[in-house]
Amino acid sequence: MSRINSILFIYLILFSQMGSTPSKHRLADSLILDSTNWSYDSSNNVYYQIGITYCSNPVSTTYETLGIYIPGEYMTCSASNSKYSCSINSSGTKGSYTASNAPYVMPVNTPGYTAMSAPTSYSYNTVSNFLAKGIIYIYAGCRGRYQSSSDSVLSGAPWGVTDLKAAIRFLRYNSDSLPGDLNRFYTFGHSGGGAQSCLMGVTGNSNLFTDYLNEIGAAMTDSNGNEIKDNIKGSQCWCPITNLDTADASYEWNMGQYFSTNTRASGTFTKSLSNDLASKYVEYVNNIKLKDADGNDLTLTDTNSGTYYDYLISLYEESLNNFISDTTFPYTPSSSNGGGGPPGRNQNRNLATTYETADEYIASLNSDETWITKDSTSGKYKIYSVEAFVTHCKSASKSVGAFDDLSKSQAENYLFGYSSTYYTKHFDKIMAGLLTDNANTYNSLSSWSSSYPTDYSNDLTATDSLGKTIESRVNMYNPMYYLSNYYDGYKTSDVADYFRINTGITQTYTASVVEMNLYLALLNYGKKAEFTTVWNQGHTEAERTGSAEDNFISWIAEIEETKEENSTTSFTTTQASTTTQTSTNNASDNTNKSDDDEEEEEDDDPTIFDGFSNSILKIDKIMICLLVISILI
Repeated sequence: MSRINSILFIYLILFSQMGSTPSKHRLADSLILDSTNWSYDSSNNVYYQIGITYCSNPVSTTYETLGIYIPGEYMTCSASNSKYSCSINSSGTKGSYTASNAPYVMPVNTPGYTAMSAPTSYSYNTVSNFLAKGIIYIYAGCRGRYQSSSDSVLSGAPWGVTDLKAAIRFLRYNSDSLPGDLNRFYTFGHSGGGAQSCLMGVTGNSNLFTDYLNEIGAAMTDSNGNEIKDNIKGSQCWCPITNLDTADASYEWNMGQYFSTNTRASGTFTKSLSNDLASKYVEYVNNIKLKDADGNDLTLTDTNSGTYYDYLISLYEESLNNFISDTTFPYTPSSSNGGGGPPGRNQNRNLATTYETADEYIASLNSDETWITKDSTSGKYKIYSVEAFVTHCKSASKSVGAFDDLSKSQAENYLFGYSSTYYTKHFDKIMAGLLTDNANTYNSLSSWSSSYPTDYSNDLTATDSLGKTIESRVNMYNPMYYLSNYYDGYKTSDVADYFRINTGITQTYTASVVEMNLYLALLNYGKKAEFTTVWNQGHTEAERTGSAEDNFISWIAEIEETKEENSTTSFTTTQASTTTQTSTNNASDNTNKSDDDEEEEEDDDPTIFDGFSNSILKIDKIMICLLVISILI
């Protein structure tokens, strides 16, 4: 019996040695794409898979799965019952792309930072325009902000972007099974989706997301132990609701200070708070030290003057003059422009009105006062002031605290909730400071509550399930944190090379300067950014001409057809080097890694020699076990 027990014990050792692998590799093995599970749309020549879980520890497969849609020309497949086993057709072409260089796109359909459900059924119409051009389409679900106390899986920031990063990492983990070039990855979205598309562009490989990625079992290394990355090449952002750390202050500076109704009525403490927020915004602008495309400093001398103020007016004027040049007169406005007709104080004017000439159109805008004039030399139209523009075209429709209001009822308050118990939180550090510092002044005005200072200060100290503070999570979701040297996060991520930012100029959801700051910060960072403010359009996928989808596809084509090197950043790190090769503007990014980070990488990523040595040791142990078994028998 003792001999049998000895044999059984040795067999246990043998099998434990044969099956032992590092836990991170076992984790990644569950993320291998099944190349025998493709479906086929024969009518449109599309291979696709849906319902693919992109992380090893998903909270909800309602959100944390994805669909892959590939032009049939890029695949070589054989049928097996109702499914297809596929490999890459290296000679395949579609449109102007090939199976080796086709770009990827991924939508971010998260208005108000809501969750995006993953696809559960196939629809060619959704992806047809992209696939017809040879672009590979990825539809990944992601979690979003809390919407009520009953939410059990929606977890607020930063889980939405974390999930999307995990989806990209999954694809790159399976890059050998997928056609196209995963270095050429683009995201696109509108509103809160535009904000998170932007974040996908600016937060590439940020260490701030590592704990969250590990929590859901994202693919962090490939089968050889090389680090997998989540940076992308380009981001399309329509009306991005972002830069939330200063969103309340920018709203009051750009718009709120010029209004005196509702929460901005005279005698209310919120009117005083509005003015104080506007003043704080002046300080912020002068601290971030933005420059225009010619390198001129953009600053403010007060709430209504300075080079920054003048630059904003120039954007409004450019938008108006572009509209005049793009429009064929006679012109009849349409209610389909996202802005409810021509801008102006009388937003209910008759949309059937036809303007015979540009001057007649301008005269209608000047009907109650002259705030637009025509330069006799250039023939261009000029706008008198920011106040004139916003009072006619961009009213402050939100209360003071436009994003972090006193009752914690804005979408962004729910974004920074962190559990079904604490599902809405204050997050604005500037407002919190003003409510505390100016409490005595505000107390003498109407609508004040002595609980406001503590309401804000208590929320700002709260931590989420991973022990991260509200301030840390706001930083993670703030593009400027990574782009401006005013912040500690400057140059700690791999920022995408290309951005396209479009906004409807009459939208009242956010201040014009939010998108303007983002554009300028990208330029100052050395990135290729396009920024278009579209006259007579509101909170929509604003475009001067054409459709949003077609223009986005054309923008990708223009980038990919340039003579520049197309792949500036690898999505894995080789064993030979733990640095990432990026554009020259980011050459110094890698110096931000701490010594601890480098030591961690050395510990986590064994060299080829170490792996070989470990394999030899395993074989030695197995041989010894077999020898002992033979002796005992």
